[in-house]
Amino acid sequence: MSASTGHESPASSPDLAGGKIVDVVVLGLLHEPVPLEQDGGGHPTTGAVGLGSLGGIDFGVWEMSTGTMFDVEADEIFVVTAGRGHVVIEPFGSLAEKRVELGPGTLMRLSEGMKTAWTITETLRKVYVTPSCPSGRTPSEGTQS
Repeated sequence: MSASTGHESPASSPDLAGGKIVDVVVLGLLHEPVPLEQDGGGHPTTGAVGLGSLGGIDFGVWEMSTGTMFDVEADEIFVVTAGRGHVVIEPFGSLAEKRVELGPGTLMRLSEGMKTAWTITETLRKVYVTPSCPSGRTPSEGTQS
């Protein structure tokens, strides 16, 4: 889940109350083009929907079509449920530049402020978990640096 502004248009947000289920594989997401300043090629689109919160943690589904986009991340843990690609993280703190291959089952943590380049070769969908935003907006509607 990115910290970027305005590039994701959430579908209707189902409230995932206790005992309810959501099939994250078939959940419909509305996509919007990635802003030009983040488009690294291929004119990717993204879509997201928040599914709820629990104990100060928000969770939901995010998806990106094929192409490359640049982003500045929010604190997040995610698991890829479909698709393939890779993410390159620029040097961050004591972490050297790192390339991570992404595919179904990949579990990854991102830290707020990490600068990334996402290259997706098969539409990628992930379930994310992130601290609740005090303003009430989703982490995907944060600020781009």
